Parts: sequence; C-alpha cells; structure tokens
Amino acid sequence: MSIQKIPVDAIQKIQKYVQQVLNIPESENRPRFPSSLEELDDGDAPDSLDALGDWFKAASVIEADSPAPNVEGSWFLSSINPGDALLKLPGLRLKPGFRLVTYLNRNGKDGVGATWAVPEEMSTTALLEVAIGRSGDRHQPPHPEGALPDVMLATTGDRSPASFVVASILARELRELGALGTSCNWSVHRLVQALPTQVKWDWQVAAIQDLSPKVRIFPDGRAAVEFFTCRVAAPINLFRHLDQYPASSYQPTHADRVVAIATR
Repeated sequence: MSIQKIPVDAIQKIQKYVQQVLNIPESENRPRFPSSLEELDDGDAPDSLDALGDWFKAASVIEADSPAPNVEGSWFLSSINPGDALLKLPGLRLKPGFRLVTYLNRNGKDGVGATWAVPEEMSTTALLEVAIGRSGDRHQPPHPEGALPDVMLATTGDRSPASFVVASILARELRELGALGTSCNWSVHRLVQALPTQVKWDWQVAAIQDLSPKVRIFPDGRAAVEFFTCRVAAPINLFRHLDQYPASSYQPTHADRVVAIATR
C-alpha cells in the first residue's frame, strides 16, 4: 500500500483542460431564437453574406420536429461531445463502443444538464431525442435507452495514481456540465493545498495540517483520492473530498465534507 502526493498545480491544469473541452456554446447556454420573422429586428439581422450563411447553417442543424435550444425549461440535446475530454487525459480513456451525450435545460438565467454514457449503436439523434419525450422538468432529465447508470462506468485506464485523480476531477466536471446560475456548485470550488489566509477559520474537525492532494493504492487494486477545495461563494467553507474506487472500475463513491468554516 502506497500513498502518493500530487502537486495541486498539475490537477489545476487537468481541470482547466477539461473545462475548455466541455465548454458549452453560448447559443446553448443562452439561446436567442426568434419565434417568427416578425421578431427579427435590425439588431438580429446578419451584416454580411458570410454571416447570413452562418445563420442558415445553424438553423439547418435543427430539424422541424427536433427539440431546439430554448430558455422555457424544455430539455434539448447539446451539440458538444463530452467524450473529447478523454482524448488527452493521462491514464484515463473512454471504453470502446460508448459515446457520451449531454442534455440541457435552460429556464431564464438558470440551467442544468444531464450527461450519459450510451452504446454507440443507440446514440443516433433520433433515439436520443425519443428520451426527451419521456422527460419532465429540470429534475426529470431525459434518460436515453441503454445508458449506463453512471457515466464513469464507461471509462477505463491504467490504474495509475494520476488516472484516479483525473477520474475524480472528470466525474465532478461532468456532473456540473450544463449548470448555470443557482444550479452551480462544483464551479465555485477552488483546489487548494494550503489553508487560505484571507479569512479566519473555524475547524469542524481536528485541524488538518497537510492539505496536499493524495492518492492511496491498495494491494487489492482499490484506490482512494483525497483533496481539498475552498468554496469561494457564500457560504465560504473548506471542503475535504474523499473518493474511493473499487478494484474493478473508475466509478467512485464520493464523500464531500465541510471541515472548516470561514469567519470574519
């Protein structure tokens, strides 16, 4: 059994890369589609032939009966491919035969998302949109046929310490994918390796001296990842994250706990 410390700046670089790949286009975060030609004002008109071509190209992607991006609280299928995030991550990759798909729900300035791992043969647009017809409000996302119960079950890797750290970050970024406004949670956390000194802290547990990220790999193949974050939006807290991985998969159990509360 060994414990390995991981530099927090290395994890931050991994997180930044994943966030860049999982960047949802503005047209899906804040859709602005006129409902009729009469609603097109001068501000919406394309200012060149190239822009006009782009306008028609974007419109042609959405078929007449397809759920389009909207801000009325109806689910729609995102154009991004979350699986691209696994193309360059160290030690972790997408299992062959699977595709990651994301559904989005926007209601005013708030939004949520739901990402699934689906067998490739069941990931056609037509089949994925069938699930939208069975969805409900933001708390009842589409559940495509054949989707795995946890997206991380569609990942595999070399079982190295780095691969488990990557899995812990990726799982949280995928869970947060599509969140806007009051639905954001993980996006207001910042990775830390030392206690921030801008505020005073009230420890809820015995004071922790070493906040550096760590990975422990057990002889039977199980693994555990521990790291700390500071929530930078009120309430400002220090969190301890402990992910435990079975020997057979990269689907962890998460334990996220407040260990210190910021005081003035």
